[in-house]
Amino acid sequence: MRIALLAIVCLLGGCRAALFAGLNATNHRAGVTVPPSVVFDAQHGLKLDIYRPQHAEHAPIVVFFYGGSWTHGERAWYRFVGDTLAAHGVVTVIPDYRKYPQVKMDGFMQDAAKAVAWVHQHAAEIGGAADGIFVMGHSAGGQIGALLLTDPSWLAPYGLHPADMAGFIGLAGCYDFMPIPASEHDMLGMFGHDAASQARAQPVRFVSQQEPPMLLLQGEADHEVDPANAVSFAKALQREHDAATLRLYPGVSHNALVFALSRPLRHDAPTLADVLDFIHAHTPSAGTP
Repeated sequence: MRIALLAIVCLLGGCRAALFAGLNATNHRAGVTVPPSVVFDAQHGLKLDIYRPQHAEHAPIVVFFYGGSWTHGERAWYRFVGDTLAAHGVVTVIPDYRKYPQVKMDGFMQDAAKAVAWVHQHAAEIGGAADGIFVMGHSAGGQIGALLLTDPSWLAPYGLHPADMAGFIGLAGCYDFMPIPASEHDMLGMFGHDAASQARAQPVRFVSQQEPPMLLLQGEADHEVDPANAVSFAKALQREHDAATLRLYPGVSHNALVFALSRPLRHDAPTLADVLDFIHAHTPSAGTP
């Protein structure tokens, strides 16, 4: 099944949910346990899903933040991400976060930080290792994850630092998107109208020598997030240290990059192989997938 066929399913169904349901229905994996959703923020009713390889112990962990322009998306849509990574030995956690207009940037960044802190605290309980946690995100989720691991102020309330994470994996993330055009009303609403406010949202502005290793994957045929975001971020990281890798995929679009983690679309991009290689290279040996 190809991207075009899945797009037809989505159109016939009239919503994004049909597309993700099709991916998830063809991606179920034996040997992966999915416990009931866990509440990690009772005040805001936020939950997370845990995809765990059977008999996992001290395994690497991925905390995955999905995209959706910071305005939409559901963790259940990305079961194919959790199933696939768990089938390859990686405990995968997919959390909720609040979205605009319910909250602005501070709200969803606080939610993301709380989710990562919960995973760090409960790593052993879910079969993982606290020193083997990778933050991963696609599109808007890539911006959230990258900002968590470049601006230390978000994790600081939990006694954590970006360097406490094993690494960051960005899939077509938004890392350098100033100035925000006047036509982007939602983005202006959540990130601000002035340069100082918008700069707070730019991972590229916070690069230092304190980041964990980073893998940036980007499709060159992406018409939703300009590939210049990944190129600019990679250059900034590489000026400070050598722990950043950029992979540009010719002919790969924005959604094809993440959909390639699903079984039916695996051959559309080498996303899975590159992600697993990166996790393998940066995971403590006891938990190598």
